[in-house]
Amino acid sequence: MTGVRKEAGTARLTAAETSEFKARLRSERAAMQAEYAAAVAELDNLRRSHTDGAGNDQADVGNTTFQREQQQSIAANRRDLLDQLEHALERIDAGTYGRCENCGRPIPKARLTALPMATLDAACKSREERR
Repeated sequence: MTGVRKEAGTARLTAAETSEFKARLRSERAAMQAEYAAAVAELDNLRRSHTDGAGNDQADVGNTTFQREQQQSIAANRRDLLDQLEHALERIDAGTYGRCENCGRPIPKARLTALPMATLDAACKSREERR
């Protein structure tokens, strides 16, 4: 491996470490599914209260619209996080978890510990964010 610099914490994950990440991701997925369901239920409640004729003056309508848009944003965020968790679990099953989807280098364990659904190493993520 000439010309390849090995950084601390970038070794391939062991089977035990991968199992730990899988258990953590499953736990986070279950929690996120509950949060998403709660956000959707709250959004449904807001829609129902608006269609029931409650709050017919302009201030009430504006407030309801704001609350609904805020709840839509929360639900969309939870759905996105849920998708990321699902993708990470799929990568574990495929044997590609812990490797950067862009360059193929190992993602440091410290990064995976902080963000277990990370798909890019720090350098590739930084380049992506600059675009």
